[in-house]
Amino acid sequence: MHPLAAAVGSAYSHGMRTEWVSKRSGPVVTQMHYARAGVVTEEMQFVAAREKVEPELVQSEVARGRLVIPANVRHENLEPMGIGIALGCKVNANIGSSAVLTEVEAELRKLAVCLKYGADTVMDLSTGGDIDGIRRALLAKSPVPIGTVPIYQALQAVKSVEKLRASDMIDMLEHQAQQGVDYFTIHAGVLVEHLPLVKNRITGIVSRGGSIMAQWMIENHQQNPFYVHWDKVLEICAKYDVTISAGDGLRPGCLADASDAAQFAELATLGELTKRAWEKDVQIMIEGPGHVPFDQIEMNVKKEMELCHEAPFYVLGPLVTDIAPGYDHITSAIGATMAGTAGAAMLCYVTPKEHLGLPDEKDVKDGLIAYKIAAHAADVARHRPGARDRDDALSRARYAFDWKEQFRLAIDPEIAQEMHDETLPDEYFKTAEFCSMCGPKFCSMHINRAVEEYNAKLPDGAVDEARAGKRGLAVVPS
Repeated sequence: MHPLAAAVGSAYSHGMRTEWVSKRSGPVVTQMHYARAGVVTEEMQFVAAREKVEPELVQSEVARGRLVIPANVRHENLEPMGIGIALGCKVNANIGSSAVLTEVEAELRKLAVCLKYGADTVMDLSTGGDIDGIRRALLAKSPVPIGTVPIYQALQAVKSVEKLRASDMIDMLEHQAQQGVDYFTIHAGVLVEHLPLVKNRITGIVSRGGSIMAQWMIENHQQNPFYVHWDKVLEICAKYDVTISAGDGLRPGCLADASDAAQFAELATLGELTKRAWEKDVQIMIEGPGHVPFDQIEMNVKKEMELCHEAPFYVLGPLVTDIAPGYDHITSAIGATMAGTAGAAMLCYVTPKEHLGLPDEKDVKDGLIAYKIAAHAADVARHRPGARDRDDALSRARYAFDWKEQFRLAIDPEIAQEMHDETLPDEYFKTAEFCSMCGPKFCSMHINRAVEEYNAKLPDGAVDEARAGKRGLAVVPS
């Protein structure tokens, strides 16, 4: 069972959604469709229980498009989750094969790491090997939503952009929807008229999907087929309840390119496509940058809310500096915390391997831990009810020298205990009132017991006087 399911207290089983989806039929079976009809679906109830909010709140937010529940009717072993500003900030983890490394078992091991450390969704970005087989295996094992970028498999099937037809791209959507994919990244906002806007960029187009679409439009002298055939895209998504993750194909790939005309031209187009998706009751969220200086992040979030009508914002990072290859899980987690605080609904993790290579299991863990911290910090900063409860509980355990409780409450209990036990491994030290940093004589929290005793003897009103700034409180006799 995924950790979040345990918090719900429901009897989860791999066929949990089988009965739910069996009652749904017709050309539109989306959560938005039912929400707008006043129906609180089982998925909405499940999300409400996870988030400790009222089901009617979830239903109303889905109806207005400010919350999405990625839940393909074919993904029956899914534990539904919600992405939206009214809920906690979520984290996506990217995995997937490349043309160089294509082992299915390796991707399943990465998925296991994602589930262990609390990824809310997982994207399969496979570009090589048996892409269908990898996806089937991931969907069979994953209780969290699985997202894809269908253009990758469409291109792999024909080997070159020159041979890629518009129908190939649309057909791939249907194929992956039938398999049970919960959300698609579709780069429908990259239009031919936007291409001159990247002329003066340092890094040009850094999105794989965006660059594929740009090359296709140049070689075929045609407009973006996803934009042209958007109604067909919506028809497929409505049929299976696939959420659209509107791709940011013109996102900045370095600080110098951030917040430029190309990025915002695409964002405005995505706002247009969002309204068209809602007209067909199709759920949609908007992907965002990228590489953005820290002082521009809040503005980027607010601009997305304005141009895309408050559709959930799903950001990659953003990285706040370009000088730290090998540490970009840190540079981006800094930006992700700011984005989440400003109102981004989901953060796409970045691993230490970003810009350098295909992540392995350790990279997946390191990236995910960094982003779970960022998302939690954003929830605390937004004063979400109960967000700080775990922090306060750990702080009390720390002050009480309850080491085992500290480990249990830590975001990574294993590494917390491992670091403690490197120097003080014996069981005795699990109750000792010191660690190896301060030792038994210099632990401030242990020494503070004297302050506790002093404060306990203070007369009534002394605390109020201290708060008022009065000095010279008499020392209380022992």
